Order: sequence, then structure tokens, then C-alpha cells
Amino acid sequence: MSLYEHFRKDEHPFVDQVLDWKRIGEEEYRPKLTDFLDPRQQKIVKLIIGDQGTVRLGFWGGHENAERKRALLYPEYIIPNQDDYKTTLFELDYPKKFSTLEHRQLLGSLMSIGMKREKFGDIISDQEHFQLILAKEVADYVRMNLQTVGKTNVMLRELPEENVLPFKQERDERAVTVSSLRLDTVLSEAFHISRAKIKPAVSGEKVKVNWKVVDDPSYQLTEGDMLSLRGKGRCEIVQFDGETKKGKYRLILGFPK
Repeated sequence: MSLYEHFRKDEHPFVDQVLDWKRIGEEEYRPKLTDFLDPRQQKIVKLIIGDQGTVRLGFWGGHENAERKRALLYPEYIIPNQDDYKTTLFELDYPKKFSTLEHRQLLGSLMSIGMKREKFGDIISDQEHFQLILAKEVADYVRMNLQTVGKTNVMLRELPEENVLPFKQERDERAVTVSSLRLDTVLSEAFHISRAKIKPAVSGEKVKVNWKVVDDPSYQLTEGDMLSLRGKGRCEIVQFDGETKKGKYRLILGFPK
């Protein structure tokens, strides 16, 4: 069986990239540090690298509960530490008494200065303080160029990573039954929205599966997929719980709090 059969077709280019990283470790015997990976990409890396070969694997995203992390592939003779992952923690200084920031505003401002999503990790907030984890190689560029978020003037202040804001992701789970594993069908059930309204949201690129825009309502989902619908939130297919006698699918969905 081909390795590629374990992954969706749209994931094959990333699989090729991971295989090249693995080759660097096996043939050139040197470490390879990646950009920030989303959880689905991290899972693919783990599946391909495994834990039995000569190439070892570690992840770090600036804090213990990070969602987005850099991967470090390294030969057996290296014992890595957190500094090897080259992450930088910044906190935004801004006039809190007079301004309110939002996650989407900060994300948009980073994109507007030319930042690729792969070069920064989690954006962490307690609604008043905002922190940002960056790849060290772009930290100085962002510090100099990120001067406003929305209409608010900001400055970036570097902090030791142990000063990261407390972060604990909790979720509610709900059992549902769906007629198919189509994207529009599962989203409709997850967010209690008719399929007639879901379809234009999907075709309008307002839906992501595993952090990538998917514009096909018939896209087939599987266990572990993370879905997001703009303006409504996210949910994960935590578990495929079998089929009913009528051929419907029982799913456990998880909703981050």
C-alpha cells in the first residue's frame, strides 16, 4: 500500500515536504526546524516520521498547550532544548483604557505587513492582554513594522516564554447523527443551520477544514477533522461512533469553550 493512500489528495504536497525533511535527517544527518504547523500537519509529521527510525521528532510552540507548533527533526546524537525551536514571545502594549482589540484584527494586521501564517504561532489573550508567538527569524521585522492593530497604535514588548498568559483549552462534546459525512451536512448539524444557508457559506470560502479553506460542500470528512465556520466558531469530529440501522453516522463533536 502506498504511503499516500493514508492521506487526502490535497495533503500530498505536504507529505512530500515531510519526506524531504526526513531525508535530510537520514542522509545528511543534520537537524531540520520547520515553520509553525497546525495540529493536522503535526499529526501527519508524526505518522510519517514515527518513533522507530534514526530521525527523532519534537514539537514546541512557545508554551505547553500551544496549538500551532514548530517541529524539530534531528539525528539521534542531538539532545534538543527549547531554544532550538527559535520562538519569540511578544506582548502588545496599547492604551487599554481607550481601546479594545480582537484576535481577528491582530491576525489581519500581521497579514497586512506581509507575514505568512506559517511564521507565527498562537495568539493568546485574556481579553485585555494580547500575546503573540513568532518565529525568531521574523521577530525583529514584526517588531518594527506592526505599529497598528485596527485603528489602535501598538508596540511589541518581548517577554521570557515563562511569562506566557495562562492557556487551557476546554471543550463541550455533543453526540449527533448525520445522514452523510459531507461537509455541509455535518456543519448544518453542528451549528443548527440549514444546509441551504451552509452551502453559500462554503462556496464563499467562509469554511475551513483542518485550517485550510474548503469551498466544496460535498467534501468528505473523517474522524479528527477540525471545522470552522466564520462567525460561528469551531468544532472537531472527536469520534466516529458507528452507523445506525438506517445507515446514518453517529459522531461525537467537540466544541471549544
